[in-house]
Amino acid sequence: MTTPADERLVAALQAEHAAIYAYGTAGAKLDGGTVGLARNAESAHRARRDDLVVRLSGAGVTPPPAAPAYALPFPVTDRASALKLLAMVEDRTAAQWRLALPPTSGEVRKLAVDALVDCATRGAALRQAAGTTPLTSAFPGKV
Repeated sequence: MTTPADERLVAALQAEHAAIYAYGTAGAKLDGGTVGLARNAESAHRARRDDLVVRLSGAGVTPPPAAPAYALPFPVTDRASALKLLAMVEDRTAAQWRLALPPTSGEVRKLAVDALVDCATRGAALRQAAGTTPLTSAFPGKV
């Protein structure tokens, strides 16, 4: 039987899967100044995904696998659209982590807070690289 906290962690895992896919898709359109930022972000999403898979499995919850492909909200044709997609993905992933806060506590809540902060920070860095304003929102994760 899954708990509300487990259900939110499953949703966060699905968001992490989608983020990894988006970084793989957008990476080909980035330049030298942003490719390192994207690599570091993708690595962070992979690490968080791996942690969630272990955590959920340990709790007796079968973690959902990544989908073979994800529908992108718009075509990624250049650096600007790639950065726009990645900032959007960070916002959407942050939203899933924000939703994980109410039903969690202790170590799991710390995981969710850290993930939310990481996503918000990466989103701001991506918007800065794109020259987009505002860089942040008043309530990260509230889409």
